[in-house]
Amino acid sequence: MKENHKWISKINTLNFEKKSILIIGLGKMGNEHVKACKKMNIENITVMTPSKLEEQFCKKNNVKFVKGKFENCLKSIEKKDLVIIATPISKVVDAAKLAIKYGQDNILIEKPGSVNHRELLKLKNKIKKQNVRIAYNRLCYPSFHKLLECIKKDGGISSCKFSFTEIIDRIDFEKDLPEIYSKWGISNSLHVISMAMELIGMPKKIIVKQWGELNWHKSGSIFVGCGISKKNIPFSYHSDWQGSGRWGIEVSTKKNLYQLVPLEKLYCCPKGKFNWSEIPLNTAYSDLKTGVAEEISMMLSNKKIKDEMISLSQGIEYNKLADKIFGYS
Repeated sequence: MKENHKWISKINTLNFEKKSILIIGLGKMGNEHVKACKKMNIENITVMTPSKLEEQFCKKNNVKFVKGKFENCLKSIEKKDLVIIATPISKVVDAAKLAIKYGQDNILIEKPGSVNHRELLKLKNKIKKQNVRIAYNRLCYPSFHKLLECIKKDGGISSCKFSFTEIIDRIDFEKDLPEIYSKWGISNSLHVISMAMELIGMPKKIIVKQWGELNWHKSGSIFVGCGISKKNIPFSYHSDWQGSGRWGIEVSTKKNLYQLVPLEKLYCCPKGKFNWSEIPLNTAYSDLKTGVAEEISMMLSNKKIKDEMISLSQGIEYNKLADKIFGYS
């Protein structure tokens, strides 16, 4: 993914008023997408959900409400400039297949798309000329793109380490099927892993270890590993789901040490120093969930920008990597 910090910081100057959006599903992320579209002054927004509970929310926000399952309702929806699929993970691929079948050709599916890379491959095989991208919104963070800018100025990354420790007490086990939680590394931790890989490149060699287990995640609860990327950058990771801590990425250059901890912020420690300083970021919509308006803007913009979103092919490779890291395969 190329550095787009300047472009992302100015998305609030772009005009999307006449664009049309369909959002399938109105859970946590569907709600965030509605808020982002409204903030971006998009007038034509339709929400499709099987629950009538969201109707008042749609009326309040001047959003068209379609009650019903996507299996029954998608065929009656006219072509939109963008379809956002924000259903539970277990239903994402089926919704995307139907959206393609009924003529939609610009589709953003919630990450990771599926916990099974073979399902993503089946979806990929359905695509002819349609643009289908996976909503790894953290790859659209201003902090991430500012870091890319800093790395370029410093002459590249020399090494990287990252953590994807999960706060398991906050997981809502009623939201989806058991298989989604049994592969929580794909369902959730790939947020961090994908950011690290986009910075350093996919692994050329990797050593993975898993210890322990949880009653809902049998393959492990502690994950440690290291390797070298295809860009010849050494990396390591350590995550303990039974301990404490948070997601984070640290990269070294010959001039500076950088941290994304939390991922929304960027800190720098110059070579020969011990103090960290926060690097200011230019964020177009600071009152929205970071990355959501950014990814919508990318999907509605020219092909060059749109093509930098994560493709199904890339998503498949992320899933395969997670299979190794978490011992699913």
